[in-house]
Amino acid sequence: MARELDLDLVEVADKANPPVCRIMDYGKYKYEAAQRAKESRKKASNVVVKEMKYRPKIGVGDFDTKTRKVEKFLQEGHKVKVTIMFRGREVSHPELGRRILDDIAERVVDYAKVEVYPRLDGRNMTMVLGPDGKKGKGRKKSNQASPDASSSGGEGAPPARSGEGRPEPAPVAAAEAANPETA
Repeated sequence: MARELDLDLVEVADKANPPVCRIMDYGKYKYEAAQRAKESRKKASNVVVKEMKYRPKIGVGDFDTKTRKVEKFLQEGHKVKVTIMFRGREVSHPELGRRILDDIAERVVDYAKVEVYPRLDGRNMTMVLGPDGKKGKGRKKSNQASPDASSSGGEGAPPARSGEGRPEPAPVAAAEAANPETA
């Protein structure tokens, strides 16, 4: 009967009594199964974790460049692991690394969330940022300067890196206070 229809006789359940067979085009069945598997692999999201390394004595220009790259990675939908590398006696001042991580978290707060809060692992302090889908993927902060910015160094002037005259950013600290199990 299968030969007359130019189809295949395929055994579906060999353990059943009597065994169950089905008349089908086996080549077409294998092709469609491969297509379904390919489609399911395409829909599965593979999360890429990018890493950006900073130093405690980083300059303003380098900080801005690296942070722009972090923002770009987050807008593309990648997670970012931010690492502060301490050398020598720098490890005795983790507050410097914490301040840098707080600055980064403050800059990307519009389109990212802190997934792993800053912690010191040996000579490195790490924090993981993930894209925040709720706040609009791919949305970028406007870089328009306020009217008084022209008197303080021009439009687009980088923020002061010294601790003088600048309030301490605390988005990570506030989030840790709200989430006590991570502290």
